[in-house]
Amino acid sequence: MTTTSPTDSTAPVAPATGKRRDFLTLLTVAAGGAGVAAFSWPFLDSLRPGDAGSARPPIDVDVSKLPPGQQITVVWHGSPVFITHRTPEALARLQQAALTTRLRDPSSGTVQQPSYAANWHRSIVPAYGVVVGICTHLGCVPTYSPAPDPTTPVANWPGGYACPCHGSKFDLAGRVFIGAPAPYNLPVPPYAMPTPTTIRIGENPPGKDFDFSTIQQI
Repeated sequence: MTTTSPTDSTAPVAPATGKRRDFLTLLTVAAGGAGVAAFSWPFLDSLRPGDAGSARPPIDVDVSKLPPGQQITVVWHGSPVFITHRTPEALARLQQAALTTRLRDPSSGTVQQPSYAANWHRSIVPAYGVVVGICTHLGCVPTYSPAPDPTTPVANWPGGYACPCHGSKFDLAGRVFIGAPAPYNLPVPPYAMPTPTTIRIGENPPGKDFDFSTIQQI
């Protein structure tokens, strides 16, 4: 059983509706606040090919009350998944050459996401980002640092994720910066949006197919 932990208060979690839904762990993070605590996440066999035929269902996440600029973290098959409501300003920055020239794989050429998320925002719809929150270097959980900053955590920071363990940096689409020890962008899990404010993690959209085991690294 898991619980919801908002930024300033704690409230019980209700079971997700629909058949075979898991309980969710939700951590709401304010726009200027820190993300999930800095610790190393163990490698999880549950996310590898052997899990494809398991009985574990997808999970539904209601993002109707997630304000722009904030993020929640849900636990899917034992791993953190970041769901971010990106502001129009953040989306504009994701497309700027000043940012993309600083990224190792700005066009998502390496298979770290489904084909339906191989775009500049790495998601089904631009406003909502969905990435597995495990650094592709050695498995630490990156910190959510969405606000642009001239000096911190690096010069001309556009907003994104900073790994506290070995310094890897990712933008708000989960794309890794050049010079970071992390070799790949953060993975995007299979997911669908059955309604405009429901994100179903672990299930592809109708007519789409994505085998999560084909990613390069998690």
